[in-house]
Amino acid sequence: MDIPLQTIDQVRATAIDLAFKFGPKLLVAVLILVAGYLVGRWAGGVTTRAIARFRFEPPVRVLIERIVRVVVLGLFLILALQNLGVELLPLIAGLGVAGAGVALAMQGVLGNMVAGLTIIFTQPFRVGDYISIVKEEGAVLDISLFNTTLGHPDLSKVVIPNRKIVGEVLHNYGRIRQLALEVGVAYDTDLAAAVSAVHAVLGANPRVLPEPAPLIFVARLAESIRIGVSPWVNVADYVAVVGELNRAILEAFRDRRIVIPMPRREVHLVGKTA
Repeated sequence: MDIPLQTIDQVRATAIDLAFKFGPKLLVAVLILVAGYLVGRWAGGVTTRAIARFRFEPPVRVLIERIVRVVVLGLFLILALQNLGVELLPLIAGLGVAGAGVALAMQGVLGNMVAGLTIIFTQPFRVGDYISIVKEEGAVLDISLFNTTLGHPDLSKVVIPNRKIVGEVLHNYGRIRQLALEVGVAYDTDLAAAVSAVHAVLGANPRVLPEPAPLIFVARLAESIRIGVSPWVNVADYVAVVGELNRAILEAFRDRRIVIPMPRREVHLVGKTA
């Protein structure tokens, strides 16, 4: 079906009229948004450099930088909309209603985010600390807005939603941990010699920290004298040092002929005499 030339001319005239009427405003709005993007990047970079001297975790620095960028871009977006003659009050009201619906549908995500902000700013633990929380423990590898990642000595990872952490009892060991070893010696052992041997073993192991000073003490009197050995090590060395010290103490005791008694149980049989 052929379109009348008069209709084509009317459409063309209307398009030209709209282009002359809104074209300059639209161009200015685009330029405002481009300027807002560039200014936002610049403001974010300035903010990052300004907060570099503070001991904020990486997620905090990234979050602050992004907030600055979004705020700057939002201000320029408002200017662009005003330039186009858009009524902002109805738009803001509509966004508020939509935001309430989105918040209701994303309660879990928002809960994790709020909990993440709480963790990031209150800093109950930091990346590198060894913590125990919600029946899990490990070294903190990453703290994000939504979850916290723990690393286990077997190189596996545990990802815990932040809302599961806030409000729970948390044990923060820090970046060093204290071992709790025990070794048994016979009751006729020269305790001074045994303690000296353990001291020598601890001093020879480079993973054992000199400070805080290790503790060596008589822990219990049972089937043998139980000597407690509690040195401090870095979190990353915890598992490895346990095996190294047990082996080294065993060899040191053998060299000094210090007896580690085997557990034994005496059984007395009581029966009728013939």
